[in-house]
Parts: sequence; structure tokens; C-alpha cells
Amino acid sequence: MKNIFNYSKEMLENVLIANGFKKFMASQVFDWIYQKKIYDIDLFSNINISNRQYLKDTYSLDFIKLEKVEEDVDVKKFLFRLLDGQKIEAVLMYHDYGTSICVSSQVGCNMGCKFCESGRLKKVRNLETYEMVEQIILVEEIAKTKINSVVIMGIGEPFDNYENVMNFIKIINDPKTMAIGARHITVSTCGIVPKIKEFAECGLQINLAISLHAPNDEIRKKIMPIANAYPLSELISVLKDYIAKTNRRVTLEYVMLEGINDSVSCAHELSDLIRGMNVYVNLIAYNETNNIQFKASSKEVIDEFFNTLKKRGIEVTVRRKFGTKISAACGQLRSKEM
Repeated sequence: MKNIFNYSKEMLENVLIANGFKKFMASQVFDWIYQKKIYDIDLFSNINISNRQYLKDTYSLDFIKLEKVEEDVDVKKFLFRLLDGQKIEAVLMYHDYGTSICVSSQVGCNMGCKFCESGRLKKVRNLETYEMVEQIILVEEIAKTKINSVVIMGIGEPFDNYENVMNFIKIINDPKTMAIGARHITVSTCGIVPKIKEFAECGLQINLAISLHAPNDEIRKKIMPIANAYPLSELISVLKDYIAKTNRRVTLEYVMLEGINDSVSCAHELSDLIRGMNVYVNLIAYNETNNIQFKASSKEVIDEFFNTLKKRGIEVTVRRKFGTKISAACGQLRSKEM
């Protein structure tokens, strides 16, 4: 039995029509589950009893379960138990411009980035679309808030679960569901080049972020195994093609690791690598964990790196740090529980 939250409205319409039902029943179902937030099919009162029985026999509305919440200033981290007992995380962040949620796309991750807690526990499976959609539904319900923006940067590599992630984006972007604008949705990848090419063809105004974290292949290969498959020259080339095709600016995420990638010479090398591209660099203060030996760069070093990029004409920001008193690193709460 397929979970109803796996379906975009168009997908459900097509299935209903193929089974002899009226197309508009999909709109009725979506109104109940997304607008009225009623999850008992017997209460779908504007759908006749026989059609309700078909829905009950064909689709489930089973939900993932909240396992634990950790809170700090302007942030809540949620641990969810999936129906098969696996666990994932979502993070709610409060900003002066609204709320954002960071959702997971896989159980574990096979990318193996050396500094990342998520990759320490290897990929078990991809998340189905409904398991991503329900992270938002439940966080909104638990936190009593409306989500304004979504970042797919939690546990997993989104482009390693491409079809389900793109279906998820289509669903939450639909005005009849969550109506989260395309420009308020960001997908982050460590750099799977063929999928970046495919993403460029999707025609959506979704934001693309790249986990770069190094200015050259020598450093990148030491901390990110993906660099052995797709060297920086290939990644930068596909990003230039992506920018030319979509006219969209790309975010380059750069986690600051003490003594690894945070020197002034690295800043110079990075600026040479990306000069002239429609990108900006987002410097990230590293969230240390007990299981990984990397250390966070000091504020002074981050400031010097930031200023060096600025002086060389690179647009750069420093990501606000959340959750210093909780299991803030991606995958850390799940790892502790596992």
C-alpha cells in the first residue's frame, strides 16, 4: 500500500483517471490532507463512501514518529523514527525573516566526507518522498509554526536519491499543498556532476548549493571521496554550464577546518578558482563532534579568510551558527541514538 504523501497532485490525478475515477478527486484529497490537515479518510466528507473505500484500500496515511527533540536558541532538532525503525533528523531554525527547515533525504550517507557525522553511519536506504514531506508536516505541527523555506541538507546526499527528492520538491512547491516558493527551496550536493547536469534541465527556480570545502583537488580528496570521481575542474565546468543555462547564482559551502582548508593561501586559491562566476561563498563554522577529530577554525581565522575573499572581489558570507548546546552537527543526534 503506497503512502498518499508520495504523490504529487498530477501523479494522483493520473492514477485516479486510469482507475476510472474523476480527476478532481485528487484535488479533494489534497485539500483534506494539506489544507485541512485531516488524515482520516473516513472524514473526507465531500467524497462519497465507495470512493473513500477505494482510497482506504489503496493508500495509507501512515506517519513517521517523533522520537526526540533537542532545543537551543532559535533552533530545534528533531529525531524521527521511520516505520521500519530507522532514524533520521530534521532541524528547524528561526531567523528574523522567518523559519527554515533542514530535511534529510537518506538514512545514512555513502559519500563519506571525513568531517561529516552523517557519513560515519553508512547509507541504509533512500528516503521515500512521503518520509521527506512528513518531516515538514510534523515539524510544523509540533512547533506550531509555518515553514517558510526548505533546505535539503540533512542526512544523505540528495542527488543520490534524485527522483524522490525532485518529487518532494514538486509537492512542497505546489500552491495546493505547502506553497513553498521555488526560490525558498535549496538542494545541496557534494558534487555529483551528472546529476547537476540533469538538475540544470528541470526548469525550476530551485537554489543549488555545492559542498565545496576545498580550493584544490589535493585537499578535497583528503576530506571528500567524491573528489576522486569528479575533480574540481570537472565540477567547476559543470557549474559554469549550469549558471549559463539557468541564470541562477550557486552557493558554495565551505566548512572551516583548522589547519586543513582555512589558510590565507587557501583563500587566495579559492578566489582564483571561482573568480568571474555567479556564485557566493558561505563560510561555515565547523560543529565539532566526539567521533571525528577535525577541529573548528577560530573566529579570527574565519574573519581573515572572509576578509581575504572580500578584498579579492568574491561575494562571501559567514553562516550563522546554530545549536552549539545541542547535537548540532548533521547526523550527530541520530549517531548518538544509534
